[in-house]
Amino acid sequence: MTKKTVLVIDDDDTLRDTLAFGLRKAGFYVLGANSADTGNQILKRISVDAIVLDRMMVGLDGLSFLKQLRANGDKTPVIMLTAMTGADNAIEGLSNGADDYLAKPFQLRELVLRLNNITKHLPNDLFEMPNGLIFSDNEFFIQKPDGNTTLLNLSGEEKKLLTNLTSPFGNIFAAAPMVAKRLRNKLNMLASELDIITVRGRGYKLVYKNPQPDNKTKEF
Repeated sequence: MTKKTVLVIDDDDTLRDTLAFGLRKAGFYVLGANSADTGNQILKRISVDAIVLDRMMVGLDGLSFLKQLRANGDKTPVIMLTAMTGADNAIEGLSNGADDYLAKPFQLRELVLRLNNITKHLPNDLFEMPNGLIFSDNEFFIQKPDGNTTLLNLSGEEKKLLTNLTSPFGNIFAAAPMVAKRLRNKLNMLASELDIITVRGRGYKLVYKNPQPDNKTKEF
């Protein structure tokens, strides 16, 4: 099953980083934003499968962000997090476009179950991207360990090669040596965990520089 990409928007650095760590362990790609404005900038560049949104934030609050999102026609599933109690708060969030509402404190596994539930009807891509690489809006992005993303600026031939090397990941594909070299250099310049190796007589293969840890879901 293809991994889903989740954007966590929360101005609490500790909570945001904790959620990102736990959700990655649970098998999600995770992007982080410390404000609604940063979240909007990310959404302009990258399509995500779900948003985990804190209601109370400095600057534009989560509820106002959600209203703007829906007013712009964005139907990305949203789980709203809040420390505010009472049924009225949940009703207000849900009536303004939230797909689910989770009160703090909560267990990570509950958030994982709810994310799986609201994204289960989304269409899956044909192939799963390797860890650290995101394909969205016909562009490749490198995801850093801190959750930040960088556009992988590729030529047409480089994009064709990377597409074939990830369809599926582990595929061997022939290409001009200079194209493979340029692509390898761009991956290395962005400190990616991915590299390209030569398979003698057959072409090139995308591999991890270091063995990847087990991504099985664990209780956090």
